[in-house]
Amino acid sequence: MGQPTAAASWHRRDLLRAGAALGTMGAMSSLVSVTARAADLVKVDMQLGWLVSNGLLGEIVAQNKGFFTEEGVEFSITPGGPNVDGVASVAAGRSQVGQLSSSPSLMLARSAGIPVKAFAAGYHTHPFTYFSLSSAAIREPKDMIGKTIATQPTAFILARALLAKNGIAEDQVTLVNMGADMGQLVNGQVQAVTGWLTNTNALKVLGPDRVDMRLWDTGIQLYANVYYATDEQLGEHEDALVRFLRAAARGWDFARHNQEEAVDILVTAYPNLDRASELEAVGPVIEYSFGEATKARGWGQMTRENWQAQVDIYAQLGQFKGTTPTVDEVMTLAVLDATKDLRMQIG
Repeated sequence: MGQPTAAASWHRRDLLRAGAALGTMGAMSSLVSVTARAADLVKVDMQLGWLVSNGLLGEIVAQNKGFFTEEGVEFSITPGGPNVDGVASVAAGRSQVGQLSSSPSLMLARSAGIPVKAFAAGYHTHPFTYFSLSSAAIREPKDMIGKTIATQPTAFILARALLAKNGIAEDQVTLVNMGADMGQLVNGQVQAVTGWLTNTNALKVLGPDRVDMRLWDTGIQLYANVYYATDEQLGEHEDALVRFLRAAARGWDFARHNQEEAVDILVTAYPNLDRASELEAVGPVIEYSFGEATKARGWGQMTRENWQAQVDIYAQLGQFKGTTPTVDEVMTLAVLDATKDLRMQIG
């Protein structure tokens, strides 16, 4: 398997800093042509950037329903965590596919010389959001002026990008570290906190007075649940990634139309997850997996233009320690193009 590359080890802190802060299958069976046999199975292990969550709902369903096997894939998942450098594991060949919570980690890895690039995005927009209360509502970027915002240390760069994009000087907003929950906002210590809209359980404490401002709507349009692989995997084993993405798309489509059953499959596979909480979260998860963008370009879609805009803002803020990567170095549409017919019917 080998050890992480020097570039991967050197870049671990940068990755962690920016890594935090998309019909029924009965009908689908008539839409797909499954030609793979068990004898043709290719191994695809997916390395996560964090622990297993509802962001893997479609893959868990696809595994349970046999979609991976039907597509000729022997599929497995390797969880991540606070002490796991998932990008380094993929770069070293221990896993064939990786998934990152947010797209900047991929760009920073590429800047550090790690040969990985994105080939699909699970969420068509990013759920990262600034939460405030109606008594001091933050509905648009200008409302942040003069306010104190608590955000995760890994997401300070996202706040800086938001401010730069909207022409707000950094000294007009106070940024502080966010704790483990929303308590700083509830207790009046700050005027906003940050998190993902899909984390419905954590948001309950804010009640009906909660006001949401999505990072995406401020002009910083990152991708979430990004699928990536090495240049070598994409160049020499693209067919395995095509099979993987077809099966994953089918799993997400099943979850979309059978949400309660999908949650039951998820919590059976991972009993540490709470069924009641996951039933509340599944609606938002599906909304971020399907929408106007997927209607136009299919499930898993992403665009060169969006990636270029991300590269540009990170370059502007001086976040690349190595060279500024090109858009073709951080992403490819090849796997999406090869699965377009199926994905469009699902999207």
